[in-house]
Formats: sequence, C-alpha cells, structure tokens
Amino acid sequence: MTETVAAVVVAAGRGERAGAEIPKQYRPIGGEPMIRTTLRAFVGHPHVDFVQPVINPNDRGTYDHAVAGLNNLLPPAAGGATRQASVLAGLEALASHNPGLVLIHDAARPFVSAALIDRAIGAGRNYGAAVPGIALTDTVKSIDDSATVTGTLDRSTLRIVQTPQAFAFNLILEAHRRAAAAQQESFTDDAALAEWACQRVRVFAGEAANLKVTTADDFARAEMTRLTALSDMRTGNGFDVHAFAEGDHVMLAGIRIPHSRGVTGHSDADVALHALVDAILGALAEGDIGAHFPPSDPQWKGAASDRFLTFACERVRTRGGVIAHLDVTIVCEAPRISPHRDAMRARIADIANVAINRVAVKATTSEKLGFTGRGEGIFAMAIATIRLPWSAE
Repeated sequence: MTETVAAVVVAAGRGERAGAEIPKQYRPIGGEPMIRTTLRAFVGHPHVDFVQPVINPNDRGTYDHAVAGLNNLLPPAAGGATRQASVLAGLEALASHNPGLVLIHDAARPFVSAALIDRAIGAGRNYGAAVPGIALTDTVKSIDDSATVTGTLDRSTLRIVQTPQAFAFNLILEAHRRAAAAQQESFTDDAALAEWACQRVRVFAGEAANLKVTTADDFARAEMTRLTALSDMRTGNGFDVHAFAEGDHVMLAGIRIPHSRGVTGHSDADVALHALVDAILGALAEGDIGAHFPPSDPQWKGAASDRFLTFACERVRTRGGVIAHLDVTIVCEAPRISPHRDAMRARIADIANVAINRVAVKATTSEKLGFTGRGEGIFAMAIATIRLPWSAE
C-alpha cells in the first residue's frame, strides 16, 4: 500500500516586515486570505492525505474566519516562538496519524502549484529528504564588513531553496526532536536541520512563481500574480420576491428588522440573501437556489439564509475563484432600509468572507406602483462579480 502523505503548513509568524496590522498570512491576496489560498492547494491535492496547519494560538479567531468552509483540515497546532519550534509542533500533532512522508511548507508561499507538490512527493519518496530549488541568474559576490567584494561565487553550484520540503516523516521528526533537546535553534529551514542530523538532502526543480510573500512589495507582486491567474471574470444576476404575511419582523441581508408584518417563505424568506445566492450561482453557471435547496425538502423549512449564501460562496472558492463584488438592491415601501444599510453590508461581508468595501446594499421604493407599492410584498435584485482561474472547458 502506498504510504500516506501529510503536509505541515506553518503560519504562526507575525510577518512584521509586511507592514500591516494583522499577520501577513491573514491578509487578502486577490480578495482571499493568503493562508486560505495556501491551505487550499494542499487540501485539494489528490495525493495529500492530511493537512496540519500550525498557527499562533492568539490568532485562532482570525484563522477560523479565514478558513471557514475549507474542508479536510486537521485542527490547528499551536506554534512556538520560532519557525523551527512551530514545525516541531506540527510534526508532533501529526505523529498519531503516522504518515510515511511529510511536506513542510510556509503559509507565505500561496502560489505553490499542484505540479510542484507532485514533484515534492516524488522526490521525498525517492530520497527521504528533498527540497525544491531554482538556479541563480544573477552573479553573486561575497563581501566583508566594509562591503568590499572578497570573491565571486560559482552560481552553477548554488540554488535558491523553497518550500514545500519533503521528508520521510520519522526521519525529520527525530531530527527536530534531537535539535530541540540539544537547543540547536538557528536553522533557517528544515533541510538545514536535516543536514545537521547527517541526512543527505537532494534538490529537485522548484518554480520561480512560488513566491514567498514577505514585504509590502511582495504583496503588490502577489496581488498582480493572483489577479492575472484569475482571468475568467464572470457576472451573474439574481432576483427574489416574497409576500408579506402576519408577523413582527422581516429578515433582510441576514439582519432581523422589526416590522408590523412578516413575510412568507419556506426558509426565513430573506429576499436579499436569496437574490445574492442566485447571482453567485448564475455567475458559476451552477443552477439556482431552488436546485440546491428545494423548498420541497423539509430540512430547509425556517432555515437561516446565511447557510445558502455560505454555500454559494464556498462553491466559488472550491473552483479556485474569488468574489470580487456583491451588489443588492431591495425594493419596498416599508420597512425603511437606510438605518440598517451598514449592518447589512457588514453581515453580507461576514458571511461571504470578503471585505465590506466589496459589498453594496441599496434600497428604493416602487413609487406606490405594483405589488410593492400596495404593500403586498418585497423583492430584491442582485449582481455578483466573481473571478475564476481560466479554463478552456
């Protein structure tokens, strides 16, 4: 039987050189938190059996929000004061699963490709310890303390090393335990630690696109890279209507609004969220809300509509895409929408896991015309703009 493969994704650092108020791994790139993009590459890989994130315990709430809806992740391990300590924590968390091979990857490399993961698995199985590397294209000089050149290095013998680095699991776990016991804490990567433990490490072909995001300039380049990859821009529209009935509130955009009447509907009859769901599904060309949540199914009776929007947004992310913008217009004579507009935007942004500046909520009346003008019901129209990786299919 083929040995199982695990991945440790290290995301416990503070990322201070990136210059933001939150750790860099939680900052968005192309509308998606960087850590989510990185983890999805491993969760979605057919040959990776376990994915073990390692985070700072103080970031747990931020982490949970960033990965909401991302399946098949092991519970995050608590990282240590150094990257080396965090990797050991991840390896120890994996020990009960006893994988044959482990890939160790930095969350700050969100553009790891499936092909690179394949090569890492192959090299790890062949050699027991292997790292991706790319050849240098620039001349490299050594200098002294006064910045005077002391020599020119032979770049043909040098490689820039990346992650994911691949190791026989028991080999690298034992090496990390030995280093911790010996208080050897100066290793800059896991290959260096394996070398210290007298393991022979091979280099396989890395990828120039496997950028490590460290500085503000790196974020700018990453943003351009991500948006270039998401070249399939799509727009969908949605519409929903519900009649007023007996009640004391209406649900609109996930917000409970007191009103002299309620609305009829199989779920909570939130026309704003229903219209957004249909808009997103339309952009994906994946049917409509009724196809996925049929009103004939009793499990959806009285259901909160945020579940439907969460599903639609996750469908976008499952296909490697991002939500660029959500725009909803609510049409009714009453209740008044403007006092609740910001709360609605915030709620939609929270459900969709996007920035609030990517959500628009507008409201209007029908000037006393039609069923809305007569106070018989309420309707909403929505437009969703999404970006997907280009596919010829």
